[in-house]
Amino acid sequence: MTTQLITTGRARRAGVPERRGEPLARKVVLRAPVYALLVFAGILALVPFLWMVIASTHRTSDLFVTPLPLLPGGELWQNLGRLQESIGFGQVMLNSVLVAVIYTAFSVVVSVMCGYGLATYRFRGRGVLLGAILVTMMIPMQVLLVPLFQMMASLGWIDSYQALIVPFLANAFGIFLMRQGFLDFPTTLIEAARIDGASELRTFYRVVLPVARPQIAALIIYTFISQWNSFIWPLLMLNTEANYTIPVALNTMIGLSRVDYSGLMLGSLLATLPLLILFLVFQKQFVAGLLGGAVKG
Repeated sequence: MTTQLITTGRARRAGVPERRGEPLARKVVLRAPVYALLVFAGILALVPFLWMVIASTHRTSDLFVTPLPLLPGGELWQNLGRLQESIGFGQVMLNSVLVAVIYTAFSVVVSVMCGYGLATYRFRGRGVLLGAILVTMMIPMQVLLVPLFQMMASLGWIDSYQALIVPFLANAFGIFLMRQGFLDFPTTLIEAARIDGASELRTFYRVVLPVARPQIAALIIYTFISQWNSFIWPLLMLNTEANYTIPVALNTMIGLSRVDYSGLMLGSLLATLPLLILFLVFQKQFVAGLLGGAVKG
């Protein structure tokens, strides 16, 4: 009897890996088409960026030959020098960074505070105010161009950076995003901080903001990208080439009879680098914020 039990136990121990391995292998086989599709989609998404890198290292005439070049060329520094000479790319990059950083900083502060007030405080007309904010998201930007231009002209802000920053500080999407994030915040923590004698500003800074880091990081990325890629409004406001932002400056490289595609590709490639750096930096903030917000005590 003892020998039979030992043999059965050995058989079971020997059979466990096989029985556990069979479902795992079956899952891998079933998911293989999904993985292959994801890899194929990822490659397709990278093709435009790879072509932008390759095209920025060739002359414009090399981009219209058959077959197309598939490897980087040796014209990178020549294209960079021509780009700097034609639009002053270094100054243009500095202008865009300055405008995007200032706008992002102030717009995020406004959105966070407004979203917190709409989600936490109870006051008459709160629903009407939220509805009015949401309605502004439905108005196309093209409808606002003429009245905004008249307002900026009356203030004397034409060809100035405050005209690019001030009119859009109260971002409706940012306010709504932060409001939705603060709705899930436990009000008991706020009440406990108030009972302990903390002021409203201290409660907001010490208790609320650490939990809202994922939403704030997402808002920072969205706000910076929207301002960085803004084209129509800066095109209307800026008249001096030294004040141009990157989208406006790159647009001047498109002529009626000739287009410097190599310069455009190189300028577009360099313009995406700050966005990639921003995402890589705040990716850690996403993870840290999610882990911090997941711990309740």
